[in-house]
Amino acid sequence: LSQFCANDPEVFVQAALLAQDYCDAIDLNLGCPQMIAKRGHYGAFLQEEWDLLQRMILLANEKLSVPITCKIRVFPEIDKTVKYAQMLEKAGCQLLTVHGRTKEQKGPLAGVASWEHIQAVRKAVSIPVFANGNIQCLSDVEECIRKTGVHGVMSAEGNLHNPALFEGRNPLVWEMAEEYLEIVQKYPCPLSYVRAHLFKLWHHTLQVYQQLREELAKVKTLEGIVDVNRELKLRCQEEIANQKEGEKPKEGLPFFHWICQPYVRPGPKERCKENGASGTEKGVRGKRALEEEEDGNSELLSKNKQKKKLRNPNKSFDPSLKPKYAKCDQCGNPKGNKCVFNMCRGCCKKRAFKETADCPGHGLLFKTKYEKSLSWQSSQRVIQTPAISRRGDVDVGESAVLKEAGDS
Repeated sequence: LSQFCANDPEVFVQAALLAQDYCDAIDLNLGCPQMIAKRGHYGAFLQEEWDLLQRMILLANEKLSVPITCKIRVFPEIDKTVKYAQMLEKAGCQLLTVHGRTKEQKGPLAGVASWEHIQAVRKAVSIPVFANGNIQCLSDVEECIRKTGVHGVMSAEGNLHNPALFEGRNPLVWEMAEEYLEIVQKYPCPLSYVRAHLFKLWHHTLQVYQQLREELAKVKTLEGIVDVNRELKLRCQEEIANQKEGEKPKEGLPFFHWICQPYVRPGPKERCKENGASGTEKGVRGKRALEEEEDGNSELLSKNKQKKKLRNPNKSFDPSLKPKYAKCDQCGNPKGNKCVFNMCRGCCKKRAFKETADCPGHGLLFKTKYEKSLSWQSSQRVIQTPAISRRGDVDVGESAVLKEAGDS
């Protein structure tokens, strides 16, 4: 399965055509709730644009040789969620994965996914439906299928913390980590991906060994990551060797921290308690705060903006004082002041390429370069035209050049 985020039917299908020979299906991601999806105008932020979604799926069905599937988030209203699913089915979606949370339910506000929404969708459509949300162990998978009647279950967070989730096992963390690192050494990938996976696997242990957490965050090579992983394993084995009989896991965990197990995100109140503040106090906040500020819904500053404030005490983050930029006609991002299409650079580039046009404002010269290419090809054809007759071993064209050189 190859998954794409997209908001342009033509671009989506062109990309899918490149991938279709290497996968069994093409999935359109309509479930991403992150700020990057809002800025890029894709994922869950397209769930109100039914006409656009219909056009994307219809065109994909027409052009692709493999099935088109979709992953969605729900609306607060069950009826609207059902109509949404039925619209996607009618457009040509052949399998639907339903994450039982709204696009607002993310991070510390994730809460519990609604299996009731998923069950309603399952009953309302005739295509296969997969469920997503609230899956932390194999018993959750079984319960979800029983309660919703879905054809399959997906897991993200739960599977990242315990890759053996669907086997019904809770292995030692270092077993999974070592197996993963062997795969990475065989099939290299960016170091940030490796680091992110190990932070998930070792999550509970890294709360105990904060220094090793810092080392894992800073290490610059795969060999360095392997060394940190080995040190975490040794620390855990020492704990096991020194463990007292009858000792129980700490911090309310179901298993000891060196065993793969779920991580349940704390809600806002729990996070405040962890930071030593009450639910109403203003404290240092993280990524969620930054997103709220960008929406203009918060007076508090994120860690990043607090650092900027320290460097420049006169800096203001008041949204009302920000300069107002004209928006791109296509996606709503700020447009280029000198763009001939009144678009941002990304949208302008797509259009200029599609229409073989120039936009000097963005430095895009597709038309100019194309015309230069044609001119160059034409000049090459003139140069390479074969001589009509020959005199001895030198053709007429060459003789003329030699004669002209001799006269000079």
